[in-house]
Amino acid sequence: MSREGQRLSGTNLERAADHNQRVTLHAIRVGGELTRVELAGITGLTAPAIANITRRLLQDGLIEEAGQRRGGRGQPPTRLTVRRDACYAIGINIDRDHVTLVLVDFAGQTLARRSEDIDFALPGDVQRFYRRSVRTMLKGAGVDAGQLVGLGVAVPDDLGSVDLPGRPAAYAEWERADMAALFAQPFALPVFVENDAAAAALGEMQLGLGQRHANFFYILLSSGLGGGFVSDGAYARGAHGRSGELGFMLAPDESGQREQVQRLVSLSGLAEHLRGDGFALDAVLGRADPSPALRASIAGWVDRAAQRLCTPLDAINCLIDPAVVLIGGRLPAALLDELAARANERIGTATAAPEVAPVVRAALSEDAPAVGAAILPFSHFLLPKPGALWKATGTEAAHRFA
Repeated sequence: MSREGQRLSGTNLERAADHNQRVTLHAIRVGGELTRVELAGITGLTAPAIANITRRLLQDGLIEEAGQRRGGRGQPPTRLTVRRDACYAIGINIDRDHVTLVLVDFAGQTLARRSEDIDFALPGDVQRFYRRSVRTMLKGAGVDAGQLVGLGVAVPDDLGSVDLPGRPAAYAEWERADMAALFAQPFALPVFVENDAAAAALGEMQLGLGQRHANFFYILLSSGLGGGFVSDGAYARGAHGRSGELGFMLAPDESGQREQVQRLVSLSGLAEHLRGDGFALDAVLGRADPSPALRASIAGWVDRAAQRLCTPLDAINCLIDPAVVLIGGRLPAALLDELAARANERIGTATAAPEVAPVVRAALSEDAPAVGAAILPFSHFLLPKPGALWKATGTEAAHRFA
């Protein structure tokens, strides 16, 4: 429900208690190992409240004691940490050139991964990939299906309708796809769907550089180009859930003609650039040492892409003022670093913004959308939610975590 559909009213004790427990659990996840005294300082809750909350979390098997911290006077305080095996979730990233499936534990560690490069996979292709992969992944990781709390799906907005090079007419099937039905078998799991860039930003917020920066903009370079904005530790969706769509922004090309930024700054754009020089995208994604000719072609794309990014980067800096701009995607880490460095050089001379955030490669670059998708069930059932203390008008639908 949007903020416009909510009213300013108080909350009840049950809602406040649930929120406090979620905040405490999240603090332990982020902090790694924390004492109760440290938790009280981080959350602002009283020592008795922290004692009651941590007792419940221990009883529910969501956290565990990790030993005692030595070095001080008196009885050494007990350190608390999340139980990695408390629960698990599955994340799947569907893009126009690949499908990636991950199994993640409650600490956010990837236990199993399957990925296939499939150009414009149709819903049936993705369903078959999921069904033939998921049982093997669980068995290999020693995870029982009953320990899964849900499945998250990261998918670009308008997957079947955005006109990118090579898109077949049949790809429009995605506009009618029912994600819950698509992944209904072999396990009956709650399904959570999120934009791929938003999922990547959420994953980075929970497990990556977002732990150090409460305000950042995430650029996801995939088949298209997407973005996501985290403000004060919360993902900002916008009125229609479409914030961060920098790929659709218009920027001048080398001839001065304006075109969508993602026509060049994307894997699709890189593939088209490489084809013009007689190379294939696989030569870049394969991580092999490129030939001098291929290296020159890549360098040409990096320079053009960095210049094209100046338009959205200028807008991001002027309108949003983030601490950092993170860039991730399926490109090799060294190439993302090169693009970030070149973008920093370009934007430094192309903007009059009073503050310019540095562009940095994201910590969770390649699998960020899939891992971020896997975090969605944890966030829904166990972690803090923006607006959790607002009393919504009308009926609220909720899942139950058992």
